[in-house]
Amino acid sequence: MRRFPAIAALLLLPLLQVPATANAAPSGTYYVTSVGTGLNVAQNGGGVELHWPKGNEDHQQWRVSDGRFENTDSPGQCITRQLTMGSCSQGDTVHSPVQFGDQWEFFTLGGQSRWYLTPVTGQTESMPADPRLDQMTFLTAHNAYANGVDGGFAPPFVDLAKNQTRGIVQQLSDGVRGFMLDIHQTADGAILCHNSCTLVSKPVALNVDLQRMVDFLKNNRGEIVTVFLEDYVDATTLRAELRKVQGLNDVLYRAEGVQQNGWPTRSQLQNSGKRLIIFTDHGKDGREDSGVLYQRDWTVENYWSMGSGLGSSDWSCYSRWDEKPLTATGSFQPLFVMNHFRDVPISGTATTDNGKLANRAQQFCQPAARKKPNFLAVDLYHLGNAAGAVSALNSYVYRP
Repeated sequence: MRRFPAIAALLLLPLLQVPATANAAPSGTYYVTSVGTGLNVAQNGGGVELHWPKGNEDHQQWRVSDGRFENTDSPGQCITRQLTMGSCSQGDTVHSPVQFGDQWEFFTLGGQSRWYLTPVTGQTESMPADPRLDQMTFLTAHNAYANGVDGGFAPPFVDLAKNQTRGIVQQLSDGVRGFMLDIHQTADGAILCHNSCTLVSKPVALNVDLQRMVDFLKNNRGEIVTVFLEDYVDATTLRAELRKVQGLNDVLYRAEGVQQNGWPTRSQLQNSGKRLIIFTDHGKDGREDSGVLYQRDWTVENYWSMGSGLGSSDWSCYSRWDEKPLTATGSFQPLFVMNHFRDVPISGTATTDNGKLANRAQQFCQPAARKKPNFLAVDLYHLGNAAGAVSALNSYVYRP
């Protein structure tokens, strides 16, 4: 059982909010989520704890009425002021919430006192004709380069563990619009490979795949493509690699004005021509001057693994970055990258997992983040109807 970590996420909070007058929280069935950590209040026997969000597989849904918090798995049992579970008829199960915008205070648990009440069934609206970037969802290929078609990506003895089986050009043709790429430092520049490029028989440079994407965007002016770099190269090497891509600056989006105005709409991106977004996880060391965005500034992302390649899966949905919960927000809405894959790609497992993608996105990760996933990242995207999950999410706008 995972518990809450010691983190500094409270720095993300709008602490200067003025409390509103409120006698009770609104009635309904909710997840009670810590603003600071993104963890949910869960019943554990006769008490309550903070656990990673996991739908209702972990006693995390609460009926709220008249200041009482009744667990849906234990009818008649409510949270007492002593943070135990007791009969809802007891007077000490009535709490006095105070509202701060979309946040609440009603008890302190695990050092956390500020909470979101996220409806188990969130409100949805029809997708607008011209949605903003943070309202759209894109099919994303995890380790898109590790496909065995475009070239080598690992030493021969592990080259069989392909995350995808179709090359980048085919992925683009199939509707993939997000690409997760690992780049490593070599004497030849930024090379796409797993862990180390040593012994890779047919290495492919980053500029080769980026050129494929730029060419695609030039020929398909309505499309938007996003690249996520797991980045192990220095800034100078990355800049040199980007300079090799012809026409890159014509399509590269630099997120100017987003912090003040929010994300642009689809038509604004199309009209500007700037439809290629590149994120890096490396950090800030000058590479952002080349238009490569530091991912933690602009996105939230859930922990990457659902478990091993075989057996049961872990559907809990929590941040891979302790300092930034999935619920983080601010002057603009961070884009939500939802990882949905295992440690090792196995076709039978991926088929099953991808068939459950929409359900996990809507029932687990969407309420955990209080936002709709913008990128659904999977292995073997052509199996299990992952594209259907993307279409389902693109039919609505979610509001917690």
